[in-house]
Amino acid sequence: MQTTSLDAVKAILKADPSLTPTDRARIVASVRNHGKEVETVRTVPVAEKHILTRTEVARRFNRSLRFVDHLAKAGTLRRVMLPGRTRACGFLADEVELVMTGVEVEL
Repeated sequence: MQTTSLDAVKAILKADPSLTPTDRARIVASVRNHGKEVETVRTVPVAEKHILTRTEVARRFNRSLRFVDHLAKAGTLRRVMLPGRTRACGFLADEVELVMTGVEVEL
Protein backbone atom coordinates (compact mmCIF):
# COMPACT_ATOMS: atom_id res chain seq x y z
CA MET A 1 0.00 0.00 0.00
CA GLN A 2 1.27 3.43 -0.83
CA THR A 3 1.95 5.87 1.98
CA THR A 4 -0.49 8.38 0.51
CA SER A 5 -3.31 5.84 0.77
CA LEU A 6 -2.34 5.02 4.33
CA ASP A 7 -2.23 8.73 5.19
CA ALA A 8 -5.73 9.15 3.73
CA VAL A 9 -7.06 6.27 5.86
CA LYS A 10 -5.43 7.77 8.97
CA ALA A 11 -7.01 11.16 8.25
CA ILE A 12 -10.46 9.61 7.85
CA LEU A 13 -10.10 7.65 11.09
CA LYS A 14 -8.83 10.72 12.92
CA ALA A 15 -11.95 12.63 11.88
CA ASP A 16 -14.25 9.99 13.42
CA PRO A 17 -14.74 10.82 17.13
CA SER A 18 -16.54 7.54 17.85
CA LEU A 19 -13.37 5.44 17.52
CA THR A 20 -11.00 4.92 20.41
CA PRO A 21 -7.23 5.24 19.86
CA THR A 22 -6.88 1.47 20.26
CA ASP A 23 -9.52 0.87 17.58
CA ARG A 24 -7.80 3.31 15.24
CA ALA A 25 -4.42 1.66 15.75
CA ARG A 26 -5.96 -1.78 15.15
CA ILE A 27 -7.64 -0.62 11.92
CA VAL A 28 -4.45 1.02 10.60
CA ALA A 29 -2.43 -2.10 11.44
CA SER A 30 -5.00 -4.26 9.67
CA VAL A 31 -4.92 -2.04 6.57
CA ARG A 32 -1.12 -2.19 6.51
CA ASN A 33 -1.23 -6.00 6.61
CA HIS A 34 -3.90 -6.32 3.91
CA GLY A 35 -6.79 -7.23 6.20
CA LYS A 36 -5.00 -9.65 8.50
CA GLU A 37 -5.47 -9.02 12.22
CA VAL A 38 -2.28 -7.98 13.99
CA GLU A 39 -1.52 -9.01 17.56
CA THR A 40 1.01 -6.24 18.25
CA VAL A 41 -1.62 -3.66 19.23
CA ARG A 42 -1.91 -3.69 22.99
CA THR A 43 -5.33 -3.33 24.54
CA VAL A 44 -5.44 -1.62 27.91
CA PRO A 45 -7.74 -2.93 30.65
CA VAL A 46 -10.29 -0.46 32.00
CA ALA A 47 -8.65 -0.53 35.44
CA GLU A 48 -5.50 1.18 34.06
CA LYS A 49 -7.19 4.47 33.08
CA HIS A 50 -5.24 7.06 35.06
CA ILE A 51 -4.96 10.73 34.18
CA LEU A 52 -1.48 12.25 34.00
CA THR A 53 -0.80 15.98 34.15
CA ARG A 54 1.25 17.79 31.51
CA THR A 55 4.20 17.87 33.91
CA GLU A 56 4.04 14.11 34.56
CA VAL A 57 3.86 13.38 30.83
CA ALA A 58 6.84 15.68 30.18
CA ARG A 59 8.84 13.87 32.88
CA ARG A 60 7.99 10.45 31.38
CA PHE A 61 9.18 11.60 27.96
CA ASN A 62 12.11 13.47 29.53
CA ARG A 63 11.11 16.48 27.43
CA SER A 64 9.63 19.96 27.93
CA LEU A 65 6.02 21.04 28.46
CA ARG A 66 6.07 22.55 24.97
CA PHE A 67 6.80 19.10 23.55
CA VAL A 68 3.73 17.70 25.32
CA ASP A 69 1.62 20.59 24.01
CA HIS A 70 2.94 19.88 20.50
CA LEU A 71 1.93 16.19 20.80
CA ALA A 72 -1.56 17.23 21.87
CA LYS A 73 -1.90 19.80 19.08
CA ALA A 74 -0.68 17.29 16.49
CA GLY A 75 -3.26 14.77 17.70
CA THR A 76 -0.78 12.22 18.99
CA LEU A 77 -2.12 12.58 22.53
CA ARG A 78 -5.71 13.40 23.42
CA ARG A 79 -6.44 15.86 26.20
CA VAL A 80 -8.88 14.67 28.88
CA MET A 81 -11.73 17.05 29.70
CA LEU A 82 -13.76 16.58 32.84
CA PRO A 83 -17.50 17.35 32.73
CA GLY A 84 -18.26 20.99 33.42
CA ARG A 85 -14.67 22.11 32.85
CA THR A 86 -13.32 24.30 30.08
CA ARG A 87 -9.66 23.26 30.39
CA ALA A 88 -8.12 19.86 30.01
CA CYS A 89 -6.89 18.21 33.19
CA GLY A 90 -4.30 15.92 31.59
CA PHE A 91 -3.77 12.85 29.42
CA LEU A 92 -4.67 9.17 29.78
CA ALA A 93 -1.75 7.12 31.06
CA ASP A 94 -2.43 4.22 28.68
CA GLU A 95 -2.28 6.51 25.63
CA VAL A 96 0.97 8.04 26.88
CA GLU A 97 2.39 4.54 27.35
CA LEU A 98 1.38 3.53 23.82
CA VAL A 99 3.07 6.60 22.34
CA MET A 100 6.22 5.94 24.40
CA THR A 101 6.44 2.34 23.20
CA GLY A 102 6.23 3.45 19.59
CA VAL A 103 2.75 2.16 18.82
CA GLU A 104 1.15 4.59 16.43
CA VAL A 105 -1.88 6.07 18.16
CA GLU A 106 -4.24 7.97 15.89
CA LEU A 107 -6.91 10.00 17.59
